[in-house]
Amino acid sequence: MMERRPLWPRIKPFLTVFDGALALIVFLIVSVGLITLYSAGIDFPGRVEDQLRNILIAFVVMWIAATIPPQTLMRFAVPIYSFGIALLIAVAVFGLVKKGARRWINLGIVIQPSEIMKIAMPLMLAWFFQKREGMIRWTEFLVAAILLVIPVALIARQPDLGTALLVLAAGFYVIFLAGLSWKVIAGLFITVAASLPVLWTFLHDYQRQRVMMLIDPTSDPLGKGFHIIQSTIAVGSGGLFGKGWLKGTQAHLEFIPERTTDFIFAVYSEEFGLVGNLVLLTLYLLLIGRGLVIAANAPTVFTRLLAGAITMIFFTYAFVNMGMVSGILPVVGVPLPFMSYGGTALVTLGLGAGILMSIQRHRTLVQS
Repeated sequence: MMERRPLWPRIKPFLTVFDGALALIVFLIVSVGLITLYSAGIDFPGRVEDQLRNILIAFVVMWIAATIPPQTLMRFAVPIYSFGIALLIAVAVFGLVKKGARRWINLGIVIQPSEIMKIAMPLMLAWFFQKREGMIRWTEFLVAAILLVIPVALIARQPDLGTALLVLAAGFYVIFLAGLSWKVIAGLFITVAASLPVLWTFLHDYQRQRVMMLIDPTSDPLGKGFHIIQSTIAVGSGGLFGKGWLKGTQAHLEFIPERTTDFIFAVYSEEFGLVGNLVLLTLYLLLIGRGLVIAANAPTVFTRLLAGAITMIFFTYAFVNMGMVSGILPVVGVPLPFMSYGGTALVTLGLGAGILMSIQRHRTLVQS
């Protein structure tokens, strides 16, 4: 009779692909998200089960990405970026229209190509600066800016300002980490600030309304300002220790719209209070800190820029989401990383975490 091997030796090779610290932090945030989603989604049967499926897919994608050497990622940077641009152009020409926005395309399955650019953009720019290592001048930064502006303009045109800003941030982080001068950054900031009156005229009506609601949500308390008013009430009513799990009145009396997706942080704040928020912030700081350590130890320009940009994408997601739920930033439809319900963003973030693990794992393999 054949002797059965213990389970651990059989699964250990699969688990060692993960970076232990990063995987643990992601697991803890995902667990907090599931607990919160259970409370927020009581009136939405099947949400927790669907999210468990999404998490499983995200971890599979994370594992696959962690096994791919950075050199392979570098070879695919240009094709992925080119494919993403082609899809964005296809969306502009014959994409599907939902709720007044043309953001999707049917390729047998309906996909949102702008999500691809969240990873394709830093991949492309990291590849670009790696190829020009040691000879980066102002012309390289200009070319990088053009590569960044093309997809951002196509996404903003859909319109999808939230995703356009995320892609813009992802690309800007690479350019900044590549050595962009602070003087240039200050000049860009002054230029953008001076151009705000002109940029305002290009915004759609609903985008202008979101900015106005940030300034005074009480001007339309039952309409455009409802989201901000109710979410800030929920955040504030949590107090020091919160009302307790499953006891959040704003959520369970259905005052918080999109409480399982973009506004899940309002539910969490109400039920777990300031102490719970500090725990969650600590987890995100650990996630960002681990990513920055991986970036600092990366052996090449490509891996260093890519790891740094992905880490700062995590920061941007968390900062923007918490900011809009707390009423200090306009509502732009950015999910809370690894917590909000939904598959596309979760898989994208899982892919990013897997790339970080790949950079760390293959650095260790090279050194050993």
